[in-house]
Amino acid sequence: MTLKNLLRRLDLTTLQLFLAIHEEGTLTRASEREAIAVSAASKRLLELEQAVGAVLFERKARGMSLTPAGETLLHHARRVLRDVENIGIELAEHATGVRGYVRMMANLSAIVEFLPEDLRAFLSVHDRIKIELEERPSGGIIEAVADSLADLGICSGDADTRGLQSTHYRHDRLVIVMRGDHPLAGRERIKFAETLDSDHVGLHSASSINMRTHLAARQAGKPLRLRIHVPGFDAVCRMVQADMGVGVLPFDVYRALGQQLGLVAVTLDEEWAERSLIIVVRDADALSPVSRLLFDHLRTVEAKGV
Repeated sequence: MTLKNLLRRLDLTTLQLFLAIHEEGTLTRASEREAIAVSAASKRLLELEQAVGAVLFERKARGMSLTPAGETLLHHARRVLRDVENIGIELAEHATGVRGYVRMMANLSAIVEFLPEDLRAFLSVHDRIKIELEERPSGGIIEAVADSLADLGICSGDADTRGLQSTHYRHDRLVIVMRGDHPLAGRERIKFAETLDSDHVGLHSASSINMRTHLAARQAGKPLRLRIHVPGFDAVCRMVQADMGVGVLPFDVYRALGQQLGLVAVTLDEEWAERSLIIVVRDADALSPVSRLLFDHLRTVEAKGV
């Protein structure tokens, strides 16, 4: 396969058709969706397979399904088409006076605890920059930044950064949150192992807090009595309020969400409860000017006391 031949066959129309065949399951339905004759669609697919040097679909009586080579192309095709869509969106923004566009991902802790104020401070100075912020668990953020789906990410400091550049963003501290009538509610500090006789309300399985608490339970030699998994901090607080168990939250999240529900927070006397959030990028020197502005702002806000 030559690069020149591959570039000629991997045009956007062919990638759209490839995606349509996968989603529709047949060449006929994909042709109708893309408003192209079946014969022309078949020719495009054949030329694409010849260009990549692999069969992309298994042809079966019930339809067409991807081969392993097709799965690989699907991953890249979706990313290319998404990038093209983003080009259109971002260029349209420039027509309305927007100076630049930053794609950013962050974990739930960063979004709830720090980013509202940190981004407000940034945008108050750079009001013509638009930020697209998406919430993902730390592992997903690393993958997205590595795959160029985000310009920068904020994740847990203990995440495997896989060769990405990283710098400190913020510190936070985990506490154990419970109802005021819980037997442990009067304590000032507590070891995590002492909470393992109580039911727990946990965050989703991919969260760094969930991973930390499961590891701590194993190290204590006790099972984590996880009564329910919930998707967000607000849900943890409501479940704790409903007497479903105790929960582990960042202290600033407790102040924002749990305190108003009448919950109490007890300090976790554990080294792992002191956390660091980090900013990850592929290459800080290769960031666009507007992404670099945001990167520089975020890596200095804690030191400035913003």
